[in-house]
Amino acid sequence: MKIINMHKRSIQQSKLRIGELLRTLSSKNDLMLATDKWSPMILDKGLAIGSKGGHGPMKYVIEKYEPDEFIQFTFTGPQGFRGFHTFEITALDDNVSELKHTIEMTTTGLAATLQWLIAIRWLHDAYIEDAFDKVESHFTTERKKRNWSIWVKLLRKAFKPKPN
Repeated sequence: MKIINMHKRSIQQSKLRIGELLRTLSSKNDLMLATDKWSPMILDKGLAIGSKGGHGPMKYVIEKYEPDEFIQFTFTGPQGFRGFHTFEITALDDNVSELKHTIEMTTTGLAATLQWLIAIRWLHDAYIEDAFDKVESHFTTERKKRNWSIWVKLLRKAFKPKPN
């Protein structure tokens, strides 16, 4: 199944300022992803081409990286996910920028397609919107907070690690 999933947000901030946050991706002080709510991104060599890692069940390698502008990750897992995802920052004017996350991939096999349709898509959408809220909130006193759908809440409960 061919998938294009795109999230965009205009943020009242320069491209350079948002780029500063992008440079913290997967660090201990990640200012891009909502690591208080979701699995953190872990990369074995940090933000560098060839760095491998992922978050949760999603695994990938950095294929392209332009600091403060663009990063592309190619999927290496789960099985049946072929394609990539990107973060991109575009200046709309001196003090307004667009933050965009795109997935372009194909699922192969019934298991991968059902994983995407039933669970991963919904969790991914909430994950990215929470990340965009975190970025936008970094520049304001008003904290953005999106309410998850009942489906996302149920999926998170179903897949929450059980204590030992």
